[in-house]
Parts: sequence; C-alpha cells; structure tokens
Amino acid sequence: MVQFRCLLLVALLTFSGVVVDAFGPGWYGYVGLRDDYYRSSCKDAEKLIKNAVQEELAKNLKHAAGVIRMHFHDCFVEGCDGSVLLDGPGTEKTADVNAKLAGYEVIDAAKAAVEAICPGVVSCADILAYAARDSTVELNGTSWAVQGGRKDGTVSRASRAEAELPPPEFEVSELIASFARRGLSARQMVVLSGSHTVGVGHCDKFAARLYNFNSTHFTDPSIDPTYATELKQICPQHTFNTSIEVFMDVITPRSAGEFESNYYKTLQQHKGLFTSDQSLFDDSRTRATVKSLLNNRRFQKEFGKAMRAMGAVGVKTLGQIRTNCRAVNKY
Repeated sequence: MVQFRCLLLVALLTFSGVVVDAFGPGWYGYVGLRDDYYRSSCKDAEKLIKNAVQEELAKNLKHAAGVIRMHFHDCFVEGCDGSVLLDGPGTEKTADVNAKLAGYEVIDAAKAAVEAICPGVVSCADILAYAARDSTVELNGTSWAVQGGRKDGTVSRASRAEAELPPPEFEVSELIASFARRGLSARQMVVLSGSHTVGVGHCDKFAARLYNFNSTHFTDPSIDPTYATELKQICPQHTFNTSIEVFMDVITPRSAGEFESNYYKTLQQHKGLFTSDQSLFDDSRTRATVKSLLNNRRFQKEFGKAMRAMGAVGVKTLGQIRTNCRAVNKY
C-alpha cells in the first residue's frame, strides 16, 4: 500500500508539471523544478536576467564560457544550489580547482536586476542556471527551456570542490562513475564535455602529458606529435606561465570561443588538451558518441537537454533565496 501511494504521488507530480527524480528525493534527487517557474511571482525574471547577462558579456565576452563552467562546478558540488558563488575563507571559489573561474560579475548584475523588481523571489542558483543558458546563446550556441525552483544553499567548502569536481587527468571510467553518481549517463557526460569548445586550459593542467609522461613514453602518445610540439613551445618544461590560456578547440580558436561541435573534431585529430578530453575518443565506450556529435545540429539539441538534466542535480527544496549571491542571509 505504501509503495502504491508513493507511485501515485510520483504520477500526480509528473503530470502536474513538477519534475520528480526517478531515484526519489535525496542528495542527488530533486523535486519542484518547473518551466516558466517565475511566471506568477516575477514574470519578467528571465528577461531581466537575459538583459543583464547580455550587458555584462558585451563588456567581456570571455566570461560567457566562465558562466557555463561555473554552473557545472556549482551542480557537481553540493548540488545546483549556488554554493560556488559564496565568498569567504575556505569556500568553493577558493579551491584550486576553481581558481580560474570567471564571470561572477555577470551573476551579480543579474541578481541586482531581479532584486530591483522582485526582491527576495529569484534564487541565485536559478539565476546561474538561466545565465548559463543565456551565455551559451551569446556564443552562438543553442537555447533551451531552463527550469526554476532551486533554493540557495548555505554550505560551501573548498575541500568538497576538490573532492567532487572531475580533474583533467580523469579517464573515461572515472568520468562515467562521476557523472553516474549524479544520475547522468555516459552519453550526457560526452555531450556536456562539448562545452570545452569554448574552453581554455592552462599549462599546469596538462604539462604532465608533455613531459615525463611515463617510463615508456616521455610524451603522452595519444597526443598528435605536431600538436605536442606546439604545446611544448607554449609551455616550456619547468618554466611555463600558468596564466597563459590555451584554446581547447584548435579548429576555431577565438578569444571568446564559438559554441559548436568542432571540439569533437579536435578529439578525432588527437588534439584533445586534457586526458579527460582525448580519452572520450580513444575509449571504445564513448567513441561512437563523439563521432555522432560531429553533427553540430545534433550536438546543439542534445546539449540543451543535457544541461536541463544537469541543472536538476542535487536541487534543494529547503534553503534560502539569497539577497546577495555572495553571502548567506543573516536571518
């Protein structure tokens, strides 16, 4: 009887437009997300956020990729709860893995815009999700319907970010396991990795592939030799500059990036910058997916769907609506 009631509740919530996790509410479960969530409480919320994002990115379009990455880094640590936005000693943004995150100003501007019209209504976690979509569009990428209803978390720890975010040396088995813990499939993992088409890397994150790789090979043999030589010129052994940015899409490298499927072509050419990139093509379990996503129309369509799925990871139904995205409310 109890099981029947639970199933009935799931069915009612599903058909009423409320999203319910197939695994049930829990650490990586979610309840209460809806399209057009602020239709009644702040009807212009998405428009206000979009306008603010456009104004900020007009000043520095490179922050568009930063906001997309920030949403991922938020959702994989404590769930999609805006915890990556919190300032303070020992918070997620102070972790080494988040040292290069950029675009916080974009979220601040969007928050100020909605607070001026609808104070205390729109969560920072939702703003980040909307801003990631709008940033993708500004890079000539796809759009998708973003669900709202996230609450803002009150916990943010650098140690959690270091433990939970997949590092660039991960291979496919580790990547699949990391995404699976959040209810995301191997295919969704490959699709979401496609956001690296507008990403950059820094020498310290891939130098181990260039120098003293292992006892057999000085340089990672999975890297195209000509590309490896180019990278060594950019990042000389022992003396590289960690502030130098290296485009992850070598086919259409631009200062801010172009959101399309050329990232997957770089993997075919063995020019994936990180191990976590190149292994997607080299591993037989994900190679077919990489090849299928060479079709830009398919990639754009699947990316929006995968972002919706990721945006539902670990959503909190209990929490705050922060008045300042950088600080927990005092009350």
